Amino acid sequence: MELIWEGINEAFWLIISMDRLVMEIAFRTVWISSLAVGLATLIGLPLGTLLARTAFPGRRLAVLVFRAGMAVPTVFVGVVCYAIFSRLGPLGALELVYTPWVIVVGELLLAMPIIVSISHGAIKALDPRVSQVALTLGASPMRRWRTYVSEARVGVTLAILTAFARCVTELGIAMMVGGNIAGRTRTLSTATALKISKGEFGSGLAVGLILLIIALLVTSLIVEMSREEKD
Repeated sequence: MELIWEGINEAFWLIISMDRLVMEIAFRTVWISSLAVGLATLIGLPLGTLLARTAFPGRRLAVLVFRAGMAVPTVFVGVVCYAIFSRLGPLGALELVYTPWVIVVGELLLAMPIIVSISHGAIKALDPRVSQVALTLGASPMRRWRTYVSEARVGVTLAILTAFARCVTELGIAMMVGGNIAGRTRTLSTATALKISKGEFGSGLAVGLILLIIALLVTSLIVEMSREEKD
């Protein structure tokens, strides 16, 4: 209990004092996950809409694959990224392993199934009259897509927040392809694991609590958005 209390105290002072190293790690964690989720949204939202509104052979299989992808372990995604971007991999010449950019790619792959699956469900659940009215008014495909996204904005926002929460707390990808390099690829999750492995329980708990605060803030937004959707 004393160790936990010490960790809470240390976390409090690290946040209050705006510790440079901790803030650097926190900022890196947030921008990597934000970029990955942003890119996943740009790709996944149109895909989710396509799967919800367009009938084509293999659509059900595609939906099933994306839904299954939501449960893929982050370590497996890390292994795939390492196999692709390592020196002997097909994209090894890019030399992205042990850089923040390969973590972005890994988290992009992690976020994509979440955004596609949840946005697909939200848009598919829209009142059929939304599509009928848009077609009657002669709306262009882009205008219809924007209408679908606007009408399903709560579900779309939930998809983005859920993907961000999954990415910002993940460990496997950042550890496997990022290497947990100080000042370069260290994130809140890998920093927590490193501190605990070195026996620095107080510091590890402190960094972990900062990560927990971010996760709780995002989760709170998800809960509030869910309530709004039900209302």
